[in-house]
Amino acid sequence: QVQLVESGGGLVQAGGSLRLSCVASGSIFRLNGMGWYRQAPGKQRELVAIITKGGNTNYADSVKGRFTISRDGAANRVYLQMNSLKSEDTAFYSCNAYTFGPLNEYWGQGTQVTVSS
Repeated sequence: QVQLVESGGGLVQAGGSLRLSCVASGSIFRLNGMGWYRQAPGKQRELVAIITKGGNTNYADSVKGRFTISRDGAANRVYLQMNSLKSEDTAFYSCNAYTFGPLNEYWGQGTQVTVSS
């Protein structure tokens, strides 16, 4: 089992920045990657950014150039630096971790990000 705990959400004005943090504990040696998802009211959950065990990253088109995912392997943390925030970035952000063979997914409790225009 893997436990994920997020922090860093909050209220920010458009154009501002926030950094989300997710710390993993438990059977972290099994993880193949971690990432961030978000869900806005009335919308489906969407992938924001992901970073693999090998360090490869992938971003949603809507956040490319503004958001950066990174990790601190020693501290088992994944960060999401969010710059130039827009009102459409307002959503509930959740940390995700996954394994392959078998496929397992783990979720944190989530954190709210609200961008005021």
